[in-house]
Amino acid sequence: MAAIALWGNLIAQMGIILSGAAVRLTGSGLGCSTWPHCEPGQFTPEFTMEAGIHPFVEFGNRTLTGVLTVFALAVLLVSWRWLGHKGAGFRRLAWVPLIGTAVQALLGAFVVWLDLHPGLVSPHFLISPVLCAFSMVLLVRLYDGDGPVRRAVPQRAIALFVALAAVGFVVLILGTVVTGTGPHSGDAGEVTRIAMNPVVATRLHALAVYLFCALLAALLVVLHRSRARREALVAAWWLAGLTLAQGVVGYVQYFLGLPELVVFLHLIGAALFASSIAWVGARTVTWQEPVSPGTDQDALEGTEAR
Repeated sequence: MAAIALWGNLIAQMGIILSGAAVRLTGSGLGCSTWPHCEPGQFTPEFTMEAGIHPFVEFGNRTLTGVLTVFALAVLLVSWRWLGHKGAGFRRLAWVPLIGTAVQALLGAFVVWLDLHPGLVSPHFLISPVLCAFSMVLLVRLYDGDGPVRRAVPQRAIALFVALAAVGFVVLILGTVVTGTGPHSGDAGEVTRIAMNPVVATRLHALAVYLFCALLAALLVVLHRSRARREALVAAWWLAGLTLAQGVVGYVQYFLGLPELVVFLHLIGAALFASSIAWVGARTVTWQEPVSPGTDQDALEGTEAR
């Protein structure tokens, strides 16, 4: 039951990114003119020749929010009912998907009411990869031990990961800026765009990616030289492979003029990118009981034991 709830939550959090991408790439952002009803006095969409499939694409994205809510509630239930031995920290973390989904839904309402203003569309997207990251930590925590949290890699690896995660979030932010300056506004009509040169935005995004890759390479060197735990190495190498693939897709979409299918693949990569960063972070610590006193996996000072 716990595994179903936590895996389902992570997959649904990734899924809402893809359904949101479908809304944007099909120009269905204003397929429903109001919120929470699709049209005034009409909760569900109706097919018309003028609107086509746009109301159904937009309403489908809203419906998936309901699925997210169900899984978020399930995560909360299992964390309190069956996973109490994971400690108070785990139970507090279990609130994040539900709170984040509620904030996401409210922000989505303002996005519609303000006609897809980019100042709201970008934060609306960024909430989702953050929730993917928290959901991944919950999942890793499920399969780890039940003891006090301890450092599982050298301190310099922890410092590198913190910098890596910060730059990774900047990469995501700049990615939304690139989208906000590009052709995929989210609606077929006139929509406010970010007043920035798309080429400049793309180059800034690429520079952030290069910095991220440099930090990831440094982290891999430190992990190998310190003979870090296998779990941390596996997660870091998966992140490296995913980052490389995401970079290839990014260059392809740029040189092909941002075709919808390639942009969609890039957004799939963004969901996996955020989750994989969190996977690496969760593997730099462990909740397993130490094999013997005095190991190099020192207890984290100032961190709540459970």
